Amino acid sequence: MRWTLEVVSVPVSDIDRAKAFYVDGLGFHVDHDTTAGPVRFAQLTPPGSGCSIVIGMSAMAPGSLQGLQLVVNDVRAAHAELTARGVEVGEVQYASREGGFRPATAEDDLNNSGFLFLSDPDGNGWAVQQITARP
Repeated sequence: MRWTLEVVSVPVSDIDRAKAFYVDGLGFHVDHDTTAGPVRFAQLTPPGSGCSIVIGMSAMAPGSLQGLQLVVNDVRAAHAELTARGVEVGEVQYASREGGFRPATAEDDLNNSGFLFLSDPDGNGWAVQQITARP
């Protein structure tokens, strides 16, 4: 049997504001934006991902979801793209083998060790990790 994770619910306070952030800022695609009676929700998918997020259908408090992670093949390019789109994103970080993070240098091999951190307008926390080769 194959098990796949395909949807994660992200708690937001304003669907339109969150949708704009994820679509215009992060480049997610809108799968659908649906109203069913009094409930509105939208499903959004990162480019190339098999897993989507749903906004507008969560029992969690807006901003309470932390540790969501996207993977890219070039974290520096992702940083430049997000910054160009107006997304507030921290500096590229290197996950040290000794533990913890420090600002990345040009000499650092960022495969599996390069990260960015950002939050959506409600404070839900995201990491972006570089994986260019898997063991």
